[in-house]
Amino acid sequence: MRETKRTPAGTALSDLILDLFRLNNGILTGGDRLVSGLGLTSARWQVLGTIIAAERPQPVAWLARDTGANRQNVQRIVNDLEKEGLVAFETNPHHRRAQLVVLTDKGKQAFESAMRLQAPWINKLAQGIPVADLATTHRVLLALYRNLETGDEGAA
Repeated sequence: MRETKRTPAGTALSDLILDLFRLNNGILTGGDRLVSGLGLTSARWQVLGTIIAAERPQPVAWLARDTGANRQNVQRIVNDLEKEGLVAFETNPHHRRAQLVVLTDKGKQAFESAMRLQAPWINKLAQGIPVADLATTHRVLLALYRNLETGDEGAA
């Protein structure tokens, strides 16, 4: 069996991905610290934000798709948020078993409080990085995501 060698771009991307893993862990840890006083975690905050970003109530499966997360994990988080009164379930007229997730007033307040904490944190994190560099990085990450979505990541 012939072993495929990495191209220079493949090697650079592999190094980038390892750093992205470290960055992601750091962001999650920082986010957890930032919102812990609100009774939130980064994961709960992300789900609340996904609910807010949706233009209408959605079932858990759609929220999972929008976050790029596992449906079972999002279901567990939504169940926890519901127990704490941050979200509620509504009947879905299009699917009997897939209830819609809606934010309660308490959930909206928690999310707004988290975002008030996030602004100075994110501004400090971005300090010293040119906006053009951040925009370029964003475009590259979106292109990589699109490449993953095409399903060709295993092709030689």
